[in-house]
Amino acid sequence: MQIVKYAVAASLIATAPLAAAQQLSIATGGTGGVYYPIGGGFAEIINEHLEGYEATAEVTGASVENMGLIMRGDADLALVLADTALQAYEGSGDFEGRQIENTRALASVYPNAVQLVTLADSDIESLADLEGKRVSVGAPGSGTELNARALLEANGISYDDFTPQRLNFNETADAIRDGDIDAGFWSVGPPTSSILNLAATRDIRLIGLSDEEVANARENEPVFAAYRLKAGMYEGMDEAVQTVSIPNVLVVNADMDEELAYNLTKVLYERIDDLIAVHPAANDTTVEFTMESTPVPLHPGALRYYEEVDAEIPDKLRP
Repeated sequence: MQIVKYAVAASLIATAPLAAAQQLSIATGGTGGVYYPIGGGFAEIINEHLEGYEATAEVTGASVENMGLIMRGDADLALVLADTALQAYEGSGDFEGRQIENTRALASVYPNAVQLVTLADSDIESLADLEGKRVSVGAPGSGTELNARALLEANGISYDDFTPQRLNFNETADAIRDGDIDAGFWSVGPPTSSILNLAATRDIRLIGLSDEEVANARENEPVFAAYRLKAGMYEGMDEAVQTVSIPNVLVVNADMDEELAYNLTKVLYERIDDLIAVHPAANDTTVEFTMESTPVPLHPGALRYYEEVDAEIPDKLRP
């Protein structure tokens, strides 16, 4: 009789419908950048360590498009450049007239370095040498284009001075390799796969910025910071190169459930070694970096986590 009872119980368990996991969409960028592997790595962490949730990394046009996805509720989380997040929150720049006041951050993940690449035998050795050239400024709707335009305009260069091409990272690398363009901008966590692949097939040069060009950029765009690309980062790169960097922010809508935002923030830091194993850019994913670099208020759930770990939270990060 006892056997029958257990059999019935087992049958009920086997036929009971499993509770469906809540789907989470993480808006990233193109496959040739860092957003996609970082977003994919975080999705895996969520799937393995956050019960009741199933996350997927989505390929997108990156920062500007991602803010629209968060605003419309078409993505739950998004990786976005700090200047894009700030413009969306304030309703300035590309977001004039379409402010996204509900922009909230969970963390700042790592800094993007603006990288201007050309072939080693090119006559381009400075920003000024872009005049009259064919230059990729990044995919439409990307943070790369926002950063390239801000850097150029701060130094007296406009799109009228050269022929702009709006290509994603892989397309930019291919076009430089094939001689279809003369140079291209990346705003991405270094090293990035598309430049690594280009450097493996062609001799390349990274164009450095002068102290004055860095100062002009920082005056024009407060989220810029001076940054040095290390020697040897890419094949044939014998010396360090000075440029500017911009933090990348993991953003959500203020409407996200507070408990979910708390758990997402907590699991991000508790499993950070898993993310570093996916991409070394995550070495910069620290509580300190978030406190120093985040340009928009934190979600209350994230704020609860930072208070628990005794972070020194600037007033501007409290909604």
